[in-house]
Amino acid sequence: MSILDAKHFHDEEAAYRFVEARIWPDGPVCPHCGGVDRIGKLKGKSTRIGTYKCYDCRKPFTVKVGTVFEKSHVPMRHWLQAIFLMSASKKGISANQLHRMLGCTLKTAWFMSHRIREEMRSGNLAPFGSTGGAVEADETFIGRDRHNPPVKNARSAHKNKVLSLLDRDSGAVRSYVVKDLRIRTILPILEANISREARLMTDEAAHYQSIGWNFADHGVVAHSKDEYVSKADRTIHTNTIEGYYSIFKRGMRGVYQHCDQRHLHRYMAEFDFRYTNRVKTGCDDSERAGRILDGVVGKRLTYETTRSKGRADAWKRRAGWAEW
Repeated sequence: MSILDAKHFHDEEAAYRFVEARIWPDGPVCPHCGGVDRIGKLKGKSTRIGTYKCYDCRKPFTVKVGTVFEKSHVPMRHWLQAIFLMSASKKGISANQLHRMLGCTLKTAWFMSHRIREEMRSGNLAPFGSTGGAVEADETFIGRDRHNPPVKNARSAHKNKVLSLLDRDSGAVRSYVVKDLRIRTILPILEANISREARLMTDEAAHYQSIGWNFADHGVVAHSKDEYVSKADRTIHTNTIEGYYSIFKRGMRGVYQHCDQRHLHRYMAEFDFRYTNRVKTGCDDSERAGRILDGVVGKRLTYETTRSKGRADAWKRRAGWAEW
């Protein structure tokens, strides 16, 4: 039987029951007052599917309230289909493809995909390498930074800059969009996300040389000399995070084609999530989609927020823009 034959992908009531079971494992909770005791399900002929009423605050609600689904007119079964498709596609799925498969407008598919990426953003702040394991750090460049024009003899100055950290023990990865690769920018990120007991693994880039002493050990490979694994210690390399970047680059160039800088943090969250929750870490496609649903509560993304160019620095605050 195909996974896509599951009833919650085709029946609206089953879709609501599926989401409710994931978000409310112990029964419905009022998003308005937090009540759990005096709640009843409304069953009138004209009542919307999945509507409950809290008799403490006298307000109706559905499982959508207080989540990224709030005020969305897209059927819940289509949300579940989109979540599964995005979680199961190793290199992502474009808004054009979603709009053709779901039968919605391109504008709706684009906004849905951004809401799902918002669900993928992890709030886990536990430092990597707390047991003394290896943590790889590296940077990559993607697209064009519209705030920095091309500079002569500076190959990557005009590109968007991404710093990623990968914990070898857990297989988890975290990525940050940064404005530059100076030590004052990178060091606070490493100190906040890597335990001092960890073994830091980097290439020979100058901005890492003054940082390594902050950790238990600092392994360096000289890529400029075609050294990709240290001959003295075979555990010193950055091949794992380079493999992650290869997936990220193939997805961004082959599937998404273009990404504006103000949306890049969400695309990074998407690739971080899928890589962290891959099969090697014991997470299959269905469980990965379920973990996305675990992240819907307390997050809200409006179309105006996503598209607005408003204040130049507003998106940076929402993205956790690394600027010190």
